[in-house]
Amino acid sequence: MTQHERPGSARRDELLERAYRFALAHGLAELSLRPLAAAIGSSPRVLLFLFGSKDQLIRALLGRARVDELAALRRAREAGGADDFVAAVRTTWGWLVDPAHRPMLVLWVQAYGRSLSEPDGPWVGFARQTVEDWLGLLTEVQRGADADADADADADADADAGPDPALGLAVLRGALLDLLATGDAERATAVVERYLRLIGAAAR
Repeated sequence: MTQHERPGSARRDELLERAYRFALAHGLAELSLRPLAAAIGSSPRVLLFLFGSKDQLIRALLGRARVDELAALRRAREAGGADDFVAAVRTTWGWLVDPAHRPMLVLWVQAYGRSLSEPDGPWVGFARQTVEDWLGLLTEVQRGADADADADADADADADAGPDPALGLAVLRGALLDLLATGDAERATAVVERYLRLIGAAAR
C-alpha cells in the first residue's frame, strides 16, 4: 500500500463496486469524480478520502476489472478442460463473443490503450499485466497437454511440439478487436474456428 492509498473498508468496497458498474456502463476514458459520485450516491470528497486520489480510484477500478477478467479465464479453462488447448481457446472465445460481456471488454480496450499511451499514469502496467494473465492461462493448458503426451507410450520428440500459446493469444486478441470494431461475430468466430481446425489437424 502506498502513502496515497487508503485501507479497505466496507464502505470503500461498496462504492468501488458501484463505481465499477458505472465504469462498465460509461467507460473510464473520461472519468470525472463529480458525475461518478452523483451516480453512485457519494461525493467527490468521500471518494478522495476513501481512495486517496482520482488516479488511485482508477487503479482500484482496473484492479476490480482484472478480478472479473481472471475469473472469466478460469471458468473458460475449467469448461474446456485443464489439458485441452483447442477446447480452452474455444470456450474462451465463447465467453468473449457473448454480448453480455461486451461492456467489460470495451472497458478493457480503453484501459489497454491508455496503458500504452500514458505509461506514467494510473493505467501503468495494465497492458503488460493483461497479456501475462491471458498468456499464462494458455501456457498452463498447453503444459497440461504436453504432460499428457509425455505420459503416452512411446512419446517421441514431437510430443511437446503443441500449439503455441502466444499465437493462440494473438488470434484471440485480434478476433476480439475485430469483433468490438465491427460487431461481426460470425466473421470473427469463423477466424477463430479456422485457427482451431488448423492446429487440430497439425496435432493429428
